[in-house]
Amino acid sequence: MNRRIVDYLVSSAGLLIAVVLLAVGGLAIWGHVFIDHQVHNQLAAQKIFFPPKGSPAIAGAQFAAMGKYAGQQLTTGAQAETYANHFIAVHLSEVAGGKTYSQVSAAALADPTNATLKTQEATLFQGTTLRGMLLNAYAFGTIATIAGIAAIVSFVGAAILLVLSGIGFAHGRRVSIEAARTTAVAATDQADQLKAA
Repeated sequence: MNRRIVDYLVSSAGLLIAVVLLAVGGLAIWGHVFIDHQVHNQLAAQKIFFPPKGSPAIAGAQFAAMGKYAGQQLTTGAQAETYANHFIAVHLSEVAGGKTYSQVSAAALADPTNATLKTQEATLFQGTTLRGMLLNAYAFGTIATIAGIAAIVSFVGAAILLVLSGIGFAHGRRVSIEAARTTAVAATDQADQLKAA
């Protein structure tokens, strides 16, 4: 196969892939921005604030991760994960001696007159529900981050392919010109040889 045709085919394929990568990058950016805004807006609407630095609510080694966001409003997925796992989870573990909502609920059903179990059940249900919602926000925040990274990778890949395709098309044009010169020189040499004979 002619080198020029190979250059043009490979360069055209690279150009097509670059266009696809640009489209994927655009969609990934849209996904990143949409999810990020949704997570921020939904969390901000809840008006949850981290306890301020030095607060007795976050005193102790089990709350060490909370210090990073002390006094801030909870608006990001990373903050939601910290609040869920290093604040709510710690307090939930203290409600019924480390028992889960499911365990306490089963005990409350077995002993319906026990007011302590009913209170623990309600507290664990509310805390577990809030913790689950915050961890969902964290999961979606992570998805937004991944979409942002995917967009950057797509755009970089598209840029590389666009440059390589341009080089390929230029090489194909140069090969075409050199082939024409070579053909012209060969024809001239052949004509000269015929005249000499």
